[in-house]
Amino acid sequence: MLRERADAGVPVIFSSHELELVERLCDRVGIIDRGKMVAIGTVAELRAGGQERRWIDVSGAPDDWEAGVPGVRLVQVDGTRRLFELDPGVDDQALLQAGLNTGPVREFERVEPTLGEIFRTVIEEAAA
Repeated sequence: MLRERADAGVPVIFSSHELELVERLCDRVGIIDRGKMVAIGTVAELRAGGQERRWIDVSGAPDDWEAGVPGVRLVQVDGTRRLFELDPGVDDQALLQAGLNTGPVREFERVEPTLGEIFRTVIEEAAA
């Protein structure tokens, strides 16, 4: 019903801690911390300021094959798949090339942060 009203041009303000629902329903999102608006924009705009992450699957590669790629941190391992965070400005193609140098790359995927992850990051940055 809220989406129908918004599509009809009626301004709708929706407040919720159910961020998956907010992500699906809202055109613009504001994040409030202790009564102050600390971030505002579309979900895409808020994602653009977030941490870049990539899944890459290089079967048969040694455990530390990415060690020579500056600005890249391993954050999760799932079998031969690895999830990396990239510092701002790091070219993801350097990570891909390092993977290709060690063996065949079966997967290379950009990971979109959820609104929940964006929320946590924004709140942590506001507290710092």
